[in-house]
Amino acid sequence: MFEAMQVESATRKPRILLAASGSVAAIKFGILCGCFSDWADVKVVATQAALHFIDRTTLPKDVVLYTDEHEWSTWSKIGDTVLHIELRQWADIMVIAPLSANTLGKIAGGLCDNLLTSIIRAWDYEKPIFVAPAMNTYMWTNPFTERHLMTVDELGIILIPPVSKRLACGDYGTGAMAEPSLIFNTVRLFMESRQNASGGRTQ
Repeated sequence: MFEAMQVESATRKPRILLAASGSVAAIKFGILCGCFSDWADVKVVATQAALHFIDRTTLPKDVVLYTDEHEWSTWSKIGDTVLHIELRQWADIMVIAPLSANTLGKIAGGLCDNLLTSIIRAWDYEKPIFVAPAMNTYMWTNPFTERHLMTVDELGIILIPPVSKRLACGDYGTGAMAEPSLIFNTVRLFMESRQNASGGRTQ
Protein backbone atom coordinates (compact mmCIF):
# COMPACT_ATOMS: atom_id res chain seq x y z
CA MET A 1 0.00 0.00 0.00
CA PHE A 2 2.81 2.42 0.89
CA GLU A 3 4.42 1.65 -2.49
CA ALA A 4 1.21 2.60 -4.30
CA MET A 5 1.10 5.82 -2.30
CA GLN A 6 4.68 6.56 -3.37
CA VAL A 7 3.82 6.19 -7.08
CA GLU A 8 0.87 8.54 -6.67
CA SER A 9 2.89 11.05 -4.64
CA ALA A 10 5.54 11.17 -7.37
CA THR A 11 3.07 13.26 -9.41
CA ARG A 12 2.19 15.69 -6.61
CA LYS A 13 3.63 17.24 -3.50
CA PRO A 14 3.78 15.09 -0.36
CA ARG A 15 0.83 15.55 1.99
CA ILE A 16 2.15 16.25 5.47
CA LEU A 17 -0.04 16.37 8.56
CA LEU A 18 1.78 18.38 11.22
CA ALA A 19 0.58 18.19 14.82
CA ALA A 20 1.52 19.96 18.02
CA SER A 21 0.77 18.94 21.59
CA GLY A 22 1.08 20.91 24.81
CA SER A 23 4.72 21.79 25.26
CA VAL A 24 6.37 25.19 25.37
CA ALA A 25 8.31 24.05 22.27
CA ALA A 26 5.08 24.68 20.35
CA ILE A 27 6.23 28.32 20.16
CA LYS A 28 8.38 27.05 17.23
CA PHE A 29 5.44 25.42 15.47
CA GLY A 30 5.03 28.28 13.00
CA ILE A 31 8.67 27.90 11.98
CA LEU A 32 8.18 24.16 11.52
CA CYS A 33 5.11 24.73 9.34
CA GLY A 34 7.07 27.21 7.25
CA CYS A 35 9.85 24.65 6.69
CA PHE A 36 7.38 22.12 5.31
CA SER A 37 4.96 24.37 3.42
CA ASP A 38 7.34 25.19 0.55
CA TRP A 39 7.95 21.47 -0.11
CA ALA A 40 4.66 19.82 0.75
CA ASP A 41 0.92 20.30 1.07
CA VAL A 42 0.46 20.85 4.80
CA LYS A 43 -2.47 20.52 7.18
CA VAL A 44 -2.08 21.28 10.86
CA VAL A 45 -3.58 19.84 14.04
CA ALA A 46 -3.10 21.29 17.53
CA THR A 47 -4.31 20.14 20.92
CA GLN A 48 -6.05 22.59 23.21
CA ALA A 49 -2.91 22.81 25.36
CA ALA A 50 -0.71 23.48 22.32
CA LEU A 51 -2.85 26.48 21.39
CA HIS A 52 -1.60 28.16 24.56
CA PHE A 53 1.88 28.38 23.00
CA ILE A 54 1.18 28.72 19.26
CA ASP A 55 1.11 32.18 17.74
CA ARG A 56 -1.35 31.68 14.88
CA THR A 57 0.02 34.70 13.04
CA THR A 58 3.27 32.77 12.48
CA LEU A 59 1.52 30.00 10.54
CA PRO A 60 1.78 30.17 6.72
CA LYS A 61 -1.37 31.76 5.31
CA ASP A 62 -2.30 28.74 3.18
CA VAL A 63 -2.11 26.31 6.12
CA VAL A 64 -5.41 25.36 7.77
CA LEU A 65 -5.30 24.74 11.54
CA TYR A 66 -7.64 22.07 12.93
CA THR A 67 -8.50 21.85 16.62
CA ASP A 68 -10.75 19.72 18.83
CA GLU A 69 -13.55 22.19 18.10
CA HIS A 70 -13.46 21.27 14.41
CA GLU A 71 -13.67 17.56 15.25
CA TRP A 72 -17.09 18.11 16.79
CA SER A 73 -18.43 20.98 14.68
CA THR A 74 -17.89 19.26 11.31
CA TRP A 75 -20.20 16.33 12.17
CA SER A 76 -23.92 16.55 12.90
CA LYS A 77 -25.52 13.50 11.27
CA ILE A 78 -24.81 10.11 9.74
CA GLY A 79 -23.16 10.64 6.38
CA ASP A 80 -21.12 13.66 7.44
CA THR A 81 -17.36 13.30 7.25
CA VAL A 82 -15.45 12.39 10.41
CA LEU A 83 -12.51 14.76 10.64
CA HIS A 84 -9.94 12.45 12.23
CA ILE A 85 -10.67 9.82 9.56
CA GLU A 86 -10.61 12.39 6.76
CA LEU A 87 -7.22 13.74 7.86
CA ARG A 88 -5.77 10.26 8.25
CA GLN A 89 -6.88 9.35 4.74
CA TRP A 90 -5.49 12.59 3.28
CA ALA A 91 -2.02 12.43 4.79
CA ASP A 92 1.00 10.61 3.39
CA ILE A 93 2.86 11.13 6.63
CA MET A 94 2.27 12.61 10.09
CA VAL A 95 4.74 14.57 12.20
CA ILE A 96 4.03 15.38 15.86
CA ALA A 97 6.33 18.16 17.02
CA PRO A 98 6.36 18.86 19.83
CA LEU A 99 5.22 15.60 21.37
CA SER A 100 4.53 16.20 25.06
CA ALA A 101 4.96 13.61 27.81
CA ASN A 102 1.18 13.59 28.25
CA THR A 103 0.40 12.92 24.58
CA LEU A 104 3.16 10.30 24.41
CA GLY A 105 1.49 8.51 27.32
CA LYS A 106 -1.91 8.73 25.63
CA ILE A 107 -0.59 7.27 22.38
CA ALA A 108 1.19 4.45 24.21
CA GLY A 109 -2.00 3.66 26.12
CA GLY A 110 -4.25 3.81 23.08
CA LEU A 111 -6.25 6.75 24.41
CA CYS A 112 -8.08 8.97 21.92
CA ASP A 113 -9.75 11.83 23.75
CA ASN A 114 -8.92 14.62 21.30
CA LEU A 115 -8.47 15.16 17.57
CA LEU A 116 -4.73 14.41 17.54
CA THR A 117 -4.93 11.14 19.47
CA SER A 118 -8.03 10.06 17.52
CA ILE A 119 -6.02 10.40 14.30
CA ILE A 120 -3.26 8.27 15.82
CA ARG A 121 -5.71 5.62 17.00
CA ALA A 122 -7.24 5.44 13.49
CA TRP A 123 -3.87 5.63 11.69
CA ASP A 124 -2.82 3.24 8.91
CA TYR A 125 0.62 2.26 10.20
CA GLU A 126 1.85 1.46 6.72
CA LYS A 127 2.20 5.24 6.51
CA PRO A 128 5.03 6.83 8.53
CA ILE A 129 4.66 8.85 11.71
CA PHE A 130 7.52 10.91 13.13
CA VAL A 131 7.53 12.29 16.66
CA ALA A 132 9.81 14.94 18.16
CA PRO A 133 9.39 14.89 21.96
CA ALA A 134 9.81 17.95 24.14
CA MET A 135 9.67 17.84 27.93
CA ASN A 136 11.62 18.51 31.13
CA THR A 137 14.77 16.40 31.56
CA TYR A 138 13.35 14.50 34.53
CA MET A 139 10.19 13.77 32.55
CA TRP A 140 12.36 12.50 29.68
CA THR A 141 14.38 10.19 31.97
CA ASN A 142 11.31 9.00 33.88
CA PRO A 143 10.81 5.20 33.63
CA PHE A 144 7.31 5.73 32.22
CA THR A 145 8.81 7.60 29.25
CA GLU A 146 11.08 4.67 28.43
CA ARG A 147 8.13 2.28 28.52
CA HIS A 148 6.01 4.57 26.37
CA LEU A 149 8.80 5.01 23.81
CA MET A 150 9.18 1.24 23.55
CA THR A 151 5.46 0.92 22.88
CA VAL A 152 5.36 3.55 20.14
CA ASP A 153 8.49 2.05 18.60
CA GLU A 154 6.61 -1.25 18.29
CA LEU A 155 3.98 0.62 16.30
CA GLY A 156 6.69 1.75 13.87
CA ILE A 157 6.59 5.37 14.98
CA ILE A 158 9.92 7.05 14.22
CA LEU A 159 11.62 9.04 16.97
CA ILE A 160 13.47 12.30 16.37
CA PRO A 161 15.22 12.53 19.75
CA PRO A 162 15.27 15.64 21.92
CA VAL A 163 18.49 17.55 22.47
CA SER A 164 20.36 18.87 25.49
CA LYS A 165 20.21 22.58 26.27
CA ARG A 166 18.94 25.09 28.83
CA LEU A 167 15.22 24.34 28.98
CA ALA A 168 12.41 26.87 29.31
CA CYS A 169 11.94 25.86 32.95
CA GLY A 170 15.58 26.76 33.71
CA ASP A 171 16.93 23.22 34.02
CA TYR A 172 19.79 22.08 31.80
CA GLY A 173 19.62 18.65 30.20
CA THR A 174 18.06 16.50 27.51
CA GLY A 175 14.44 17.22 26.64
CA ALA A 176 14.37 20.15 24.23
CA MET A 177 12.66 19.51 20.90
CA ALA A 178 14.97 19.08 17.93
CA GLU A 179 15.21 22.21 15.78
CA PRO A 180 12.50 22.59 13.11
CA SER A 181 15.11 22.48 10.32
CA LEU A 182 16.39 19.11 11.59
CA ILE A 183 12.85 17.72 11.83
CA PHE A 184 12.09 18.88 8.29
CA ASN A 185 15.32 17.51 6.82
CA THR A 186 14.86 14.16 8.57
CA VAL A 187 11.36 13.72 7.18
CA ARG A 188 12.25 14.95 3.69
CA LEU A 189 15.28 12.68 3.39
CA PHE A 190 13.19 9.74 4.57
CA MET A 191 10.46 10.42 2.02
CA GLU A 192 12.88 10.96 -0.83
CA SER A 193 14.85 7.81 -0.02
CA ARG A 194 11.62 5.77 -0.02
CA GLN A 195 10.59 7.29 -3.34
CA ASN A 196 13.99 6.59 -4.87
CA ALA A 197 13.94 3.02 -3.60
CA SER A 198 10.59 2.43 -5.31
CA GLY A 199 11.63 4.15 -8.53
CA GLY A 200 9.42 7.17 -7.90
CA ARG A 201 10.44 10.76 -8.64
CA THR A 202 11.10 13.14 -5.81
CA GLN A 203 9.59 16.60 -5.76
